[in-house]
Amino acid sequence: MAKKGNRVQVILECTEHKESGMPGTSRYITTKNKKNTPDRMERRKYNPILKRVTVHREIK
Repeated sequence: MAKKGNRVQVILECTEHKESGMPGTSRYITTKNKKNTPDRMERRKYNPILKRVTVHREIK
């Protein structure tokens, strides 16, 4: 029987892309440990549509 861990997959979505009004979205899939980081994760990632590094926030 497989043991269930604390690591879960999360989707990070660009926060600046929605406000820009440009079509499409910039999303990344990553994993996080629920026990160590219970709140929503934020990372600075590259947005290929805006062609710069922006803040990506975890979505449900």
